[in-house]
Amino acid sequence: MTTDWSQERLLVYAPHPDDETLGCGGLMSKAKQAGAEVFVQFLTVGDTADQSPRGFSTAEERYTEIKKVSEHFRWDDWHMALPGDTHHLRLDSSPRVDLTQLIERESPLSIARLRPTVVLLPHRTSYNQDHQATAEAAHTALRPSNTLLRHHPRLVLAYEEAADQWRTEPVCSPNLIVELTERDLAAKLHGMELYGSQSHEHPHTRSELTLRSLAVLRGMQAGVALGEGYHVLRHLA
Repeated sequence: MTTDWSQERLLVYAPHPDDETLGCGGLMSKAKQAGAEVFVQFLTVGDTADQSPRGFSTAEERYTEIKKVSEHFRWDDWHMALPGDTHHLRLDSSPRVDLTQLIERESPLSIARLRPTVVLLPHRTSYNQDHQATAEAAHTALRPSNTLLRHHPRLVLAYEEAADQWRTEPVCSPNLIVELTERDLAAKLHGMELYGSQSHEHPHTRSELTLRSLAVLRGMQAGVALGEGYHVLRHLA
């Protein structure tokens, strides 16, 4: 089975700026080349202590990076839901109902307003509390209902990041592989390069070699050169 991405409207949920590129940068490139619409809903960003020479990155720097990455991937739009240190790395302290309502209908890029055909979200087993909170809230917002009352995206996928391999519970291998071309992978790698505050040399979960290695592994599992792995949460054929 292949997907005609030219007919799709993708909505990607990224807990932080760079998660969308780490998880589905290849698919975003592939879909846009085919003519799809791609939208990115970021949940939060703030000043962050990190392992850079300075030891931190600022929210202002991250916004500058987002603009570069959005132009690179040619997103149709993006939105930051909850900016600031009150929420950044603290989404688990927000009531799930508030996050769910934001995702379901309150955000300018909500499911109800945008009516996407494909939704991509982080995997709930991530060690990162913001990833967990985003995944759980999106899962709730996408709950089954009467399609006459609530929009149901036909395809809902959980993307993976290399860092997600550090988890406390077993998870099956991805059950959907999106084949990537070298051009798709190059677009993903350059997108991460544009997130200068977040990219690192190898060995690191966000290094170029790590991202390429994961793409080679997932491609091999489907008998192709390169791929991106996803877990299917819903597929209405």
